Amino acid sequence: MTNVHAASLDLPTPDGTADAYLAHPDDGAPHPGVLLYMDAFGLRPALEEMARRLAGHGYTVLVPNVLYRAGRAPLVELPDHINPAERPDIFGKLAPIMQALTPERAMRDAGAYLGWLAGSPLVSDGPVGTTGYCMGGVLAVRTAAAFPDRVAAAASFHAGRLVTDAEDSPHRLLRPITAELYFGHADHDQSMTAEHIETLEGALDAAGVRYRSELYEGAHHGYTQPDTAAYHAEANERHWQALLDLLSRTLPAGA
Repeated sequence: MTNVHAASLDLPTPDGTADAYLAHPDDGAPHPGVLLYMDAFGLRPALEEMARRLAGHGYTVLVPNVLYRAGRAPLVELPDHINPAERPDIFGKLAPIMQALTPERAMRDAGAYLGWLAGSPLVSDGPVGTTGYCMGGVLAVRTAAAFPDRVAAAASFHAGRLVTDAEDSPHRLLRPITAELYFGHADHDQSMTAEHIETLEGALDAAGVRYRSELYEGAHHGYTQPDTAAYHAEANERHWQALLDLLSRTLPAGA
């Protein structure tokens, strides 16, 4: 692990300014870029720590507040530890904000995030990786599909709604993807059932996408997030190993 520098910053987008967090090795050199997509609870200390940990392995990690149109993070007051009893009230406030982030808006933003990475002296030339959590996992897949020339790797952890009835469901958008994908599904996740996983894998096979899809047994939706009751330490460490393996194959930090 290398020493890391981290700071908050503002990113211009076609629709305004997104607040964000950037972590990178503290050596002044360019490193492969990784776009880290937040879960619904948003940009907060737990995600900042994840960004710093990933940066310590030799990556420049950008974590935008994807819900910036509703304000700077945090959008709602969050307890230090999010318990199940508190989730309904939190999601009651966040749901309309999340619904306002349409796929079209999200990918317009993704273009801005990728453009910022491409122009940063802290980021190596060439494609980048992306990883996402819960709703961010869906955004990671959509970004890989929308920008196949910019994304070499995309990871999705405990994401729901990768398979829906909508015409623009993520599983229907896979054919343009050139990136290698990884999916870490939560065993106990009604938003991504065994049937959904089977449908997703069939679509990936049909599209000819390189991927690995794994079920994390005993894990719940949100298992990587240490400030929530869903956190599962063993599953989280497995997620780190899978993510770093994916990035080392596609965006080696020493290249």
